Amino acid sequence: MPTRTVLDSADIARAVKRISHEILESNSGSKDLVLLGIPTRGVELAERIDSSLCEIDQAYESHLGHLDITMYRDDSLHSEREVGSTRIPTCGIEDKVVVLVDDVLYSGRTVRAALDALTDFGRPRQVKLAVLIDRGHRELPIRPDFVGKNLPTAADERVNVMLLQTDGSDQVVIDK
Repeated sequence: MPTRTVLDSADIARAVKRISHEILESNSGSKDLVLLGIPTRGVELAERIDSSLCEIDQAYESHLGHLDITMYRDDSLHSEREVGSTRIPTCGIEDKVVVLVDDVLYSGRTVRAALDALTDFGRPRQVKLAVLIDRGHRELPIRPDFVGKNLPTAADERVNVMLLQTDGSDQVVIDK
């Protein structure tokens, strides 16, 4: 099975920095921002974005959490995954700008599940989506607001995001 590396560690770091700047610009600063990572790699990416926001904007107050979507999925992954925990920052999400963070946007079903899960915790003023990779092939009308890299792929290809804390290295590869 041929593997092709499309992002290395430096590329991922640049993408995270760019996404962080775009988040601040679209929100006119860091006021009322809440970052929620979608497990597994979305959590690590949200942590990186959070650190980057701290470096860029001295006024940024970290409101970082993670949102388990397992019970909200409508596909076969629902029964294959172990239910995890959700951690909402103490400020909550009511009337906040919530940025959902995930590694790869594909069909849109994970994001739909995240939106459903979010409603159990309050009503944000606005929800935005940040992804490291947008590979296309959407089944639902979902579009990311912040993208590290648009990566057109064939349906039979697999995009693997590997991150340091989870996988021991930073890279994005395509397996055919």
